[in-house]
Amino acid sequence: MVLPMDQFVSWFSQVFWALLRVGGFIMVVPIFGNQLVSPRIKMALALAVALAVSPLLTSMPLLTELSIALFVDVILQLAAGIGLGFATMVFFQLFVIAGQFIGMQMGLGFAAMVDPGNGVQVTVFSQFFLMLVTLTFIAMNGHLVLLEVLVTGFKQFPLGTGLPLSELAMEIVRMGGWMFMGGVLVALPAVVSLLVVNLAFGVMSRSAPQLNIFSLGFPFSLLFGLLIVWVSIRGWLPQFDSLSREFLGFTGMWSG
Repeated sequence: MVLPMDQFVSWFSQVFWALLRVGGFIMVVPIFGNQLVSPRIKMALALAVALAVSPLLTSMPLLTELSIALFVDVILQLAAGIGLGFATMVFFQLFVIAGQFIGMQMGLGFAAMVDPGNGVQVTVFSQFFLMLVTLTFIAMNGHLVLLEVLVTGFKQFPLGTGLPLSELAMEIVRMGGWMFMGGVLVALPAVVSLLVVNLAFGVMSRSAPQLNIFSLGFPFSLLFGLLIVWVSIRGWLPQFDSLSREFLGFTGMWSG
C-alpha cells in the first residue's frame, strides 16, 4: 500500500494535535496520572485515545513548517488538557481536605502516611477518603465521563478557533474556593461533634483540675471520632452525588 505524502502529513497532524490535549489531560488527572501508573501505560493510553479522537479534527494546522503560531497552538492545546486534569484533581483534593479537618480535630494530625499516588504525606483519614472517592468515582464511570468531556471539547473548540483559556483559568480559581467549602461541608458533622466533646473536656478540666485530661481526653476523642465517622459514612453517597454534580457543572466549560 502506497500512502501519498500529503495524506501522511494530514494523518500525522491529526494524531499529533489530538495527542497534545489528551496527553496533557492523562498526565495530570488523578486516576490515570498518579505515580502508580507506569509512564509507558500512560503514553500507550494517550496514544490510543488520540488515535480514536483524531478523525474528529477536520480543520487543523498541518505540521509542514515550524513557526511561532504553531508553538503557541501547541501550548494552548497542552494547557486545555492540563486544565481539565487539574480541575479533576481539585475535586479529589476536596475529600483530602475533609480528612485533614477530621484527623486534626481527633488528634490524629501526627498519624500521617505516604500517599502512593501523589508521593506526599497525608493523614490517615485523608488517605481513607481519597481511596473512597476514587473507588466511588470509578464505580459511577466518572473516568469515562471525563474522557467524553475531553472528546466533546474537540467538537466545541476545534483547532484554529481559539480556546477561552482566561475563562477556564478563572473557573479553576473559583474551584479552589469551592474545594475548601466542600471539604468543610463533608467534615462538618464530625468536626462539630468532636468540638462539643473537646468543650466538655474543657469544662471538666476547669471543674476538676486534678484529672489528667490529656490522658483521658485523647483516647475518648479518638474513639468518639471513629464512631462519628462510622455513623456519618451512611450519608456519603448523597454528599458525593451533590459534589460530583457541581464538579461536572464546572467541567462543562471544557465541552462548551
